[in-house]
Amino acid sequence: MTRIGITRLKPDLLNELGDLLRQARRTGGLTQEQVADLAGISRPRYRDIETGAAAARITTLMNVSRAVGLEIMLVPQAMVPAVLALVRPHDDDDLPAFAAQPD
Repeated sequence: MTRIGITRLKPDLLNELGDLLRQARRTGGLTQEQVADLAGISRPRYRDIETGAAAARITTLMNVSRAVGLEIMLVPQAMVPAVLALVRPHDDDDLPAFAAQPD
């Protein structure tokens, strides 16, 4: 049996997380400096998180996520397909079961 260590997966996960944060930041019309200020970290630290160059503590990720209008949730792995089915359309005519309401 072959085991894949977390160190092999980590760069991909960090890059995916950084891409999500970058997309949310740009959608919100925010600069890296603004997000860093809202999250209480330096711009270089935020840049490293967004580019996948560095990992961050969960509390930092929570602050950064909230700064760009996202929320971190812990979901049991077995429930991930059901959660994705609720929030992602299956085809062009299908709407997600949940849509965020503007404040």
